[in-house]
Amino acid sequence: MKLFDVYPIFDVEPVSGEGCYIKDHKGTTYLDFYGGHAVISIGHSHPHYINRIAEQLNQLGFYSNSISIPIQKQLAEKLGELSCYETWNLFLCNSGAEANENALKVASAFNKRKKIVVFDKAFHGRTSLAVAATDNPNILFPVNEGAEIIRLALEDFEGVKKELEKEDICAVLIEGVQGLGGIQTPSRKFMAHLRALCEKTETVLILDEVQSGYGRTGMFFAHQHTEIIPDIITIAKGMGNGFPVAGVMIHHRFKAAYGMLGTTFGGNHLACAAALAVLEVMEKEQLIQNAKKMGAYLVDQLVGLPGIKEIRGFGLMIGLEFDFPIADMRKKLLYEEHVFTGSSSNKQTLRLLPPLTVGTEEIDVFVTALKKVIS
Repeated sequence: MKLFDVYPIFDVEPVSGEGCYIKDHKGTTYLDFYGGHAVISIGHSHPHYINRIAEQLNQLGFYSNSISIPIQKQLAEKLGELSCYETWNLFLCNSGAEANENALKVASAFNKRKKIVVFDKAFHGRTSLAVAATDNPNILFPVNEGAEIIRLALEDFEGVKKELEKEDICAVLIEGVQGLGGIQTPSRKFMAHLRALCEKTETVLILDEVQSGYGRTGMFFAHQHTEIIPDIITIAKGMGNGFPVAGVMIHHRFKAAYGMLGTTFGGNHLACAAALAVLEVMEKEQLIQNAKKMGAYLVDQLVGLPGIKEIRGFGLMIGLEFDFPIADMRKKLLYEEHVFTGSSSNKQTLRLLPPLTVGTEEIDVFVTALKKVIS
């Protein structure tokens, strides 16, 4: 049997990692400034992370959600404490797409509606409703086309008002910062506009923080820069530092019922151990503060470099828009300078998503490499 060939593959085969670096099968070391789509939050092979998972595996690796799993409650309590959402509830699942699917189910159960407002350039996942909400017709198939999706431009104040005042919208689904869309951030004013309209019309406001959450922007969640409080928050990626784990954080006014949501693997013992380890390291090593500090340092080093039209983002979620397509430059960074970076749907925007543990030394290495490939 062969693998189903759906991924364009770079000619690099990582076999080990430590901190902000990974090593390939030839012994070449690479600086990781992408973290596998913002998944690596506390660095590769963090000892506490490894020990937490190993200890749990030595006790019990898995059993279903039909039994008591105390480590789930420990995770919920720690997540509530660090994110400042102590009174909310948590449903655990496996991926960002699954989190968004379940968030939309909770919203629909609440107001009995089915229309969803989303935004241009958004990415919410590849499962049924999530892929319908994603702005990419190339990954949408006839089986996904039944969802009632209303797509608007980001910052379309009047468009949102017009749709929500019909009072038939189930939910507004929006990213804290658009990742694949090129690091585009909704403004504080627009988020306040959404919050007020959703309250007025009993529409559920869902913040997709799958990529922008978990300290990446210098606050636990990107939407906290705007000081609004959503109704539901979806999380994944950096939550497990590579272990498949995700969650739906749900305001306590939404009522649960047996059978309403479900998952076989979500919230399993190993996933919770990984997720707890991430939070414990974030807290102990003050990684959210580090993301803010190092993000500012990185931007300072990038300002004024030739070819850069705009620097967008917060903390360690940075988009560099150049005045030329960046595909060839990315390849040079990877194959000549041995640095991993990310692309976006904007062909001129380079995405930077290093581990939250990154320091000035690694940033200087990256900036030196970038200068070489754009000189």
